[in-house]
Amino acid sequence: MNSPPHLSTEWQIWFDGSAYPNPGRLGLGALLRGPDGQHIELSTTAHGNGCNNEAELLALEQALRLAGEAGAAHLRVRGDSDFVVRHLNGEARTDIARLHGIIERLQTELGAFVSVRLEWVPRHRNPDADRLSRAALGLPDKPAPRPISRRRRR
Repeated sequence: MNSPPHLSTEWQIWFDGSAYPNPGRLGLGALLRGPDGQHIELSTTAHGNGCNNEAELLALEQALRLAGEAGAAHLRVRGDSDFVVRHLNGEARTDIARLHGIIERLQTELGAFVSVRLEWVPRHRNPDADRLSRAALGLPDKPAPRPISRRRRR
């Protein structure tokens, strides 16, 4: 079975945001990979203070701007923020005006691309974006998760 033609031109985006403390300073991280081997990293802070959800939204907003500037038309976007994915997929709604405004801007920005696949991934599958968001705040990488023991009980 052949893949749809746009998959060969699809850009990959992984995003993450950190607030330290929560709420506090905002660190934004994202990794973009283009179909021709392009590699763009984002590690920056946002102005002001906010919560983790705001940091996640702002990280995605910055990543989408970078993708647009790079000429991306087809995106596969992954993040470990259930809040962001559910809200942008229309499965949830917030009454927090500050976040609602960012979500509306993101929906407009997403609409500028030909196709977008927005997916939630577990935190341990998003280490690069997490590292970049934490580095923006001068925080160390999170320790790797400990493997789960597979020993059987008797």
